[in-house]
Order: sequence, then C-alpha cells, then structure tokens
Amino acid sequence: MLTTTSGRRALLRNLCVSLLVNEKIKTTLPKAKLLRQYAEKIINKAKKKNLHSWRSVLSEIKNKDALKKLREVIVPRYENRNGGYVQVLKFKQRQGDSAETAIVKLVQ
Repeated sequence: MLTTTSGRRALLRNLCVSLLVNEKIKTTLPKAKLLRQYAEKIINKAKKKNLHSWRSVLSEIKNKDALKKLREVIVPRYENRNGGYVQVLKFKQRQGDSAETAIVKLVQ
C-alpha cells in the first residue's frame, strides 16, 4: 500500500470516482476495505442535502460525472437506508503476484 497520506488519499478518491460512475469495480482486498469506509462516508455526507455537506463532498470528489450520478441516482436510491451502501466480495487471487482481489459494488 502507499506510505504517504497524500498518495493514499488520491488513490481512494480515484477509486471512489470509479465506483460511483461504474457502480462496480475490481481491486485488491486491502484497497477494497479502505474504499468501503471512504465511499460510505461520502454517500452519507451527500444524503444530508445541505450546503455544507455538499461542499465537503465537492472538495473530495472533483469528477463532474461522478457528482451528477451521486446526486441524481445514488442518493435517491439510498434515501431510506442507514448504511451498508457498499459491498465487498472476495474474488480469486491475481495470477501475477498472487494478491487477493475483490469486487466492490454499490448495493441495489
């Protein structure tokens, strides 16, 4: 994993954008576990629907497509749900380095 905080934060931002846009991604298991925590916090902030929380989401996610999908599709989908928006499913080991992989997806 990355050793610097800025590198780890950038990685999580990029993974979160990919998850929000595609709703399903494949990555290594440690990254998937970190992404689950990060994405759940972002979705919870977006669900509050006030100016402060939306600006904090804007400061984290810079991709316009991801923001539009978050506001128009994902937040209304989880309106009545209190958590558990992201699911991590273990997948097979990667052939090159035997790293455990996982599928991360948004719950329907």
